[in-house]
Amino acid sequence: MSYGSSSVASGAKTTGRSYEFGRTYVVRPKGMHLATVVWLHGLGDNGASWSQLLETLPLPNIKWICPTAPTRPVAVFGGFPSSAWFDVGDLSESGPDDVEGMDASAAHVANLLSAEPADVKLGVGGFSMGAATALYSATCSAHGKYGNGKLYPVNLRAVVGLSGWLPCARSLKNKLEGDTDTATRASSLPILLCHGKGDDVVPYKHGEKSAEALKSSGFENLRFETYNGLGHYTVPGEIDDVCKFLTATLGLDGSQS
Repeated sequence: MSYGSSSVASGAKTTGRSYEFGRTYVVRPKGMHLATVVWLHGLGDNGASWSQLLETLPLPNIKWICPTAPTRPVAVFGGFPSSAWFDVGDLSESGPDDVEGMDASAAHVANLLSAEPADVKLGVGGFSMGAATALYSATCSAHGKYGNGKLYPVNLRAVVGLSGWLPCARSLKNKLEGDTDTATRASSLPILLCHGKGDDVVPYKHGEKSAEALKSSGFENLRFETYNGLGHYTVPGEIDDVCKFLTATLGLDGSQS
């Protein structure tokens, strides 16, 4: 594993505010580099913790990039600063969406992926708030635009969300309707959502509703895996499902390692 400081406020290019992202950790492929996946941590965490797990996975052809979210006041913590990809108060469907914050984080992910070689397949995944940001990136990729209307520059080939939820679900269908190219991109984008039925932080119903909202908006290539008794954490069986999904989706079967 290697890492470098990444404090450029890439969100400044797409939003009015400037965000300072933390350190980015990189897990380099042990075999031929065929795919790059940006993996996003949960609220209050950093890129280091997930990079240590990802380094152990039997996926020698994937380069993992694990950025760290900016530290910002978070409403759910009463305004106390924490590392967060965007501001969040509650997960109710009527709650406000921090589109500016999500655009900044989605742009940071896209900037990291844009620097990869042209022949490498690109993906994004995450846990909890990181999963929410990955799903928001998926909607931007399908729409071809960020929430603020600026062009989204990356063609995502795989999206993974563990114990997360879909931001901006209320407006998603309207945003994607009426454009053939958008519909094609949405229907062809492979998405894996995983959620534990015992999750007491992001309740299972939010994962289930997110899967339903994505499917009804045209994301037909979506799998929703559930795990009895699993709380707000991950287990080996879930990680095995992620490995199988990425291997099949990114064409890593039988690849040179």
